[in-house]
Formats: sequence, structure tokens, C-alpha cells
Amino acid sequence: MNTETAAQGYLPDPRNEGVLVWVNGTLVPKAQAVVSVFDAGFGFGDGVWEGLRLVRGVILQREAHLDRLFEGARAIALEIPQGRAGINAAIDGVLAANGMEDGAHLRLMVTRGVKATANQDPRFILSGPTVVITAEYKTPRPETKAKGLALFTSTFRTSGPDVFDLRLNSHSRLNLIQALI
Repeated sequence: MNTETAAQGYLPDPRNEGVLVWVNGTLVPKAQAVVSVFDAGFGFGDGVWEGLRLVRGVILQREAHLDRLFEGARAIALEIPQGRAGINAAIDGVLAANGMEDGAHLRLMVTRGVKATANQDPRFILSGPTVVITAEYKTPRPETKAKGLALFTSTFRTSGPDVFDLRLNSHSRLNLIQALI
């Protein structure tokens, strides 16, 4: 898909080429950041995430986002080993390492971890959870800011609350992806 026509299109930003990503406590260049092909989040969507926006040195609704991240993790019996203080320190570390003060989008992703084999049963986990924090500069296109976005109703629906807890930002977002195709 052409990012110029995507609903969430952003201007390309050369500063993103050199950003550092936090992977399980280590800052690495984004080109070297990897997650195992046996990771539960990669193979089965077993994890939770939050998207954060940095504006003029402040992460908008930071505590509310962290509340939802930790509540979502509890709901699927997933412990975030760093705890809230550790995640806050990691967020601040990513921003400092990248020199980011404004116009950035962060994604916090927590999965159950690496599995012994491709199997949805959470008892097959070999490692602790995988925790990744990415940060990128994202500036909306001027025409999007000027004109706004065109909205549509998709024929793809989210599973109901009897099937899936709609309060969770889970890694399984296929129905939302289908709506954008």
C-alpha cells in the first residue's frame, strides 16, 4: 500500500533510519532489532501493546496507557517482569537515547515469550516475556491536517465480547488489518 494514500499516512523522516529500539532491556539499532520466529506474539498474537504519542516533551495520557497495558497483561496472565517503574524507565531511556522531544510515536509490545515449539498452549514458553519498545518520528502529512480524514464503515467486524475482550490491545489485529486492505 502506498503510504501517501493510507489513512494514517505520515511524512517520511530520515531521522528514523538511525533510531534505537529497546528489546528486552537492550537498545539496538532498528535494523538489528529481532524477535524469535518462535515468539508467542509473532506466531500466535499472544501479547499486548500500547501506542504512545510524544508531544512537546510529554507522553500524552501516559498513565492511562500504562494502566491499560498492565491490565491487559493481567487479563491474559502475562507478567511484565520490568514492572511499571521499569517500563517507565525504559520509555524514558528510549526517548533519551534517540534524542526525541516531540513528534514521536512509541509502541510498547509485550508477548508471552519464546516457545519450545509452534503451539498455542502457553505452557510451551521457554523464556520470560519479550518486551519491545519502538520509537519513530511521525509527522502527519500537511494535506491530512488541512483536509482531515475520510472515514468509512468496514464490513469486517470485531468479535463480540463473548468471544474476545474488546478492552485489550492484543497482538491479534487481523480483523482491523482486513478492514484497511
